[in-house]
Amino acid sequence: MSVEDFTPYHSVLYMPGANEKVLTKAAALACDAFILDLEDAVAPDQKEAARQIVHTAATDGRYGTRPVVIRVNGTDTRWFADDIAAAVAATPDAILVPKLASVAQLGAIEAALEKAGAPDSIALWGMLETPEAVLNAASLLTVSARLTTVVMGTNDLVKELRATHQPGRQPVFAALSWCVLAARAANVRILDGVYNDVSNVEGFTAEALQARQMGFDGKTLIHPGQIAPCNTAFSPQTDEIGEAEAIIAAFDAAMARGEGVVTVNGRLVENLHVEDAKRILALAKRLA
Repeated sequence: MSVEDFTPYHSVLYMPGANEKVLTKAAALACDAFILDLEDAVAPDQKEAARQIVHTAATDGRYGTRPVVIRVNGTDTRWFADDIAAAVAATPDAILVPKLASVAQLGAIEAALEKAGAPDSIALWGMLETPEAVLNAASLLTVSARLTTVVMGTNDLVKELRATHQPGRQPVFAALSWCVLAARAANVRILDGVYNDVSNVEGFTAEALQARQMGFDGKTLIHPGQIAPCNTAFSPQTDEIGEAEAIIAAFDAAMARGEGVVTVNGRLVENLHVEDAKRILALAKRLA
């Protein structure tokens, strides 16, 4: 997807589907998109009520033009079929399914969406949060036209690996990188997982910057306080924009002189650097 056609999903906030007050207050937040959650954030005895609350929130226009995603319970739960039917009826921008792991499971999800009458306008998002999902990512991301976005479930992935959460995320770094590779090969959006310590702004900012450096399109959030640093981390900064402008100007001037080699601040500049500079400027313009 080109930058010109791209809707930013830098900051994507999870919100508990059973909490009407929170869903209403969230409309004033500056995140790029919302995930209305029917899964982890909703107790078993509140699932049915949450479906109606989420339906109202998704359909009454409170979030304006910002994308709304509904996360359903997993395919192996007793709530999945009813969640899919309720989510389709709310016609969100996308439906997020947890623990996507195999091509066969993806086919079953698509069949459930079709049975519920989901129009093509409802995209499918899938969470990659198990070793099986990571190992299957290259094939998973290429078989469905409806699957437009994948979300890393880093908490579950750490648990499944029997690893521990560490600054810098060394235990899951290889898995994250592999999924970014798969997403880029399939031209699918990929969002980083959540950061658990909502009081640690410095730690969150470092992880968001790492995610952008790795190639993620954005990050999922669990607290409003994470929105501003996330948006900053995923937006081109003044020095990046200035360098991109300098690269393009120097390269264009060299081409006009018939020169095939150009340097900017002592660094060799080639076509690939110019393409990346144009991407940065296009993103900055889009965000502005």
